[in-house]
Amino acid sequence: MPDRLTRTADRPAGGDAILSLDLCLGACVVALELDGRGLVALREQPMDRGHQERIAPLVQEVFAEAGISLQRLRRIGVTTGPGSFTGLRVGLAFARTLAMTLGCECVGLSSLDALAATAPSRGTTLSAIPSRQDLMFVAFHVDGAPVMAPDQLGLTEIAARLAEIWTGGHLTLVGPGARALAHLAPAATVRDISFPSAEALARQVAAAPTGGPPPRALYLRAPDARTLAERGAGA
Repeated sequence: MPDRLTRTADRPAGGDAILSLDLCLGACVVALELDGRGLVALREQPMDRGHQERIAPLVQEVFAEAGISLQRLRRIGVTTGPGSFTGLRVGLAFARTLAMTLGCECVGLSSLDALAATAPSRGTTLSAIPSRQDLMFVAFHVDGAPVMAPDQLGLTEIAARLAEIWTGGHLTLVGPGARALAHLAPAATVRDISFPSAEALARQVAAAPTGGPPPRALYLRAPDARTLAERGAGA
């Protein structure tokens, strides 16, 4: 799928800017919004690797397209996982460093929440990302609101959780793990997408509460690689 670019017909002359980033899954997703009035530019570039090399140029592209400088930023939002170990680390490091440099707010959100926001908000939504050893990272939303914390579960546990939460009505399975769960609910709508849309990501970042701690990686399992500092801290 090629990169996508969205422009507004009339860009606001002033106002704050919000930058949204997702590097956790199969793409570099970048969205730029001005003063809550919608997206002025976005990129969705599918990739399995190379996020570190592409993220800065993509951010520069959306700011150039919008005709504004980085100094207009008031908020940066980034997905914190679960997902690619390398991708989420690159995204977090980039977002936090840029926010520190510019003195703006930095917020995090779950990639599972961003996937759910890409699907219809009515009814029950199960977002799923493949993990290892036949496990899935999953989250449930009902009418757009989360009803459980993100978790890592096996198929039997997912089926049990689905039976507990889904009491009828519309059901959507979304994410790169959605098709593997389709047999659990044959009547469900399956959205087999590799990453959240830039539009959904931007909505989530704009709505994120203020005043929280800096975003941290959401692994839902012990990572395979840890820094020396993390090992010393017992992370």
